[in-house]
Amino acid sequence: MIDTDIEKLSIDVIRFLAAEAVEKAKSGHPGMCIGNACTAYALWTRIMNFNAADPRWINRDRFVLSAGHGSMLLYTMLHLCGYDWSLADLKQFRQVDSKTPGHPEYDIDLGIEVTTGPLAAGLSNAVGMAICQKYLANQFNREGFPVFDYNIYVLCGDGCQQEGLSSEASSLAGHLALDNLVVIYDDNHISIDGDTALSFTEDVAKRYEAYGWNVIVLDGDGNDLEAITEAVQDAKSETQRPTLIKVRTHIALGAPNKQDTAAAHGAPLGADEIRLMKEHYGWDPDTEFHCPDEVYDHYRSKCAEKQGAYDTWQTMFADYSQQYPDLARQIGDALAGKLPFNLDDLLPTFEGGTTLATRQASGKVLNALMPKLPLVVGGSADLTPSNNTLFEGAGDFQRDNHGGRYIRYGVREHAMGSIMNGIAVSGLVRPYSGTFLVFSDYMRGAIRIASIAKYPTIFVFTHDSIGLGEDGPTHQPVEHLATLRALPNFLTFRPADANETAHAWKYILEHPTGPVGLCLTRQGLPVLDQNRHDSATGVPKGAYCLVKVDKPDCLILATGSEVALAMAAGETLGREGVNAQIVSMPCWELFEQQSQAYKDEVIPPTCTARVGVEAAVELGWHKYIGCAGEFVGMTRFGSSGPQQKVFEKFGITTDAVVAAARRAMGSDR
Repeated sequence: MIDTDIEKLSIDVIRFLAAEAVEKAKSGHPGMCIGNACTAYALWTRIMNFNAADPRWINRDRFVLSAGHGSMLLYTMLHLCGYDWSLADLKQFRQVDSKTPGHPEYDIDLGIEVTTGPLAAGLSNAVGMAICQKYLANQFNREGFPVFDYNIYVLCGDGCQQEGLSSEASSLAGHLALDNLVVIYDDNHISIDGDTALSFTEDVAKRYEAYGWNVIVLDGDGNDLEAITEAVQDAKSETQRPTLIKVRTHIALGAPNKQDTAAAHGAPLGADEIRLMKEHYGWDPDTEFHCPDEVYDHYRSKCAEKQGAYDTWQTMFADYSQQYPDLARQIGDALAGKLPFNLDDLLPTFEGGTTLATRQASGKVLNALMPKLPLVVGGSADLTPSNNTLFEGAGDFQRDNHGGRYIRYGVREHAMGSIMNGIAVSGLVRPYSGTFLVFSDYMRGAIRIASIAKYPTIFVFTHDSIGLGEDGPTHQPVEHLATLRALPNFLTFRPADANETAHAWKYILEHPTGPVGLCLTRQGLPVLDQNRHDSATGVPKGAYCLVKVDKPDCLILATGSEVALAMAAGETLGREGVNAQIVSMPCWELFEQQSQAYKDEVIPPTCTARVGVEAAVELGWHKYIGCAGEFVGMTRFGSSGPQQKVFEKFGITTDAVVAAARRAMGSDR
């Protein structure tokens, strides 16, 4: 089963360190770590290329622990393989401000490739990683210079396989024939409720065969080092399909009273059970957090063997930089977050007095910029003509065209979001994709993880209000802007016209510091005159005055399509002698980052007669309009019909804004 005593000892150390860290924390998931110690050892010592001294090496193999509840398995391997993890760090498992949170949190310098925990998210991220590698290889590799030839290895469990997200992502991976992706399925038959047979009896291997994957099935107990190694090597040699290796394991292998039980899944084994397990493996039961020196030496030796591959690549890349300096410079610039040209040189400007939907304006911006941004890739969830996310000359990314810059995700919104997150963590390629705003519900898990981890993922959402009209309330978002704005670290843009859309894209592309949502209209909107309204300086500040007055009688604040209503209401009020300050608020989060002086200039605290206008629910608006402010928007779900009639039905009109302003001022004039 295991060839040498030192290998057995080295695998056993993984089991005990993981179990003891969970025990010390009195919290965690020890069983999965114990059952997969042999698999982890095989991957990290025999298969993967990495360099702990250079964790950002762009050609490292990627390891994704999709079963993120088993985080101590990853933390233990990083410690043993020489990353910046001490034994003291392991002892701080699940403690506040430690390196060892309950689930892995994205930190390349610590060797953690993605944030995982929500099941199947990691597997889906890995599909994005695999797409990204294929694209980078096509973009940069040249004969004799395999700059990007890394593989992606995933460890997932029964929970990952049950989540629908894994089906979406795995289906697309099979369609794209991502042969650089190897998923090891920890088939231990146990979930929190008990035996997986309670709810999960499908044949996962046959399902993956139907997806077009190469499937390898390993029976036994998950402790056959040679069989696991051979299976992964076979997977690496596969050149047409991604591979699923289904390994029959046993949760908490060797724990006599808790092996193969749900008790080993989400709770510490208990000190007595750990003693019994140590006795089973021939380990001194009185030791705690013990790793023999010879085991540390063994891991150092195994990792030192990988130095040759790293050094060879460095030499190759130095030669590559001499022969292909432009390509090498592109890589360096991308890693530094530097764009290849000044966006202002190509950013379109739209003429005032015309009418254009912001989704169409977005498409025009993409056509202007994307041909010069080869490390930005697009896509859509089967809504390309509606989202306007395809730019001229993009080409489709397919199994026979890894140079395509447009991914056809199909009707797989959740997978699309998670796959984009996997692309985004490359640090080189930035993804965007489109769907309707209402379907951000399907993507919520991916959007939330992007916000936690600060992935620079770009989510394009069109059909952003009841303005989409005839499709009715199932497709008309009313609560979605509020839910996106509720996310920490997430920027929600809702531009008022074509020029605000252009400058929103400019800001997004120049600031790859976290995820963004760009919410765009289906219906046409009047284009604001740029001689009077400066979107270029206003959009980056999140809110700005379209009509500024010295001593406003009232403030009318609006976003997106409702800015036009605010402007028209201001003109009506002006004819009545009312000085209304009109404010466009394309991104609340950016506005909150401005100085208090600027915020007070845009929303003067002395003016308490305020109206907020947005074709969405009121949640969040009181921060700007105050408790006494008026709100013109939605209080219920939408209705099917022509968009203008729908706006009239719900009282989102110029007349309604004027009436609200009068009420706010305490006047009926």
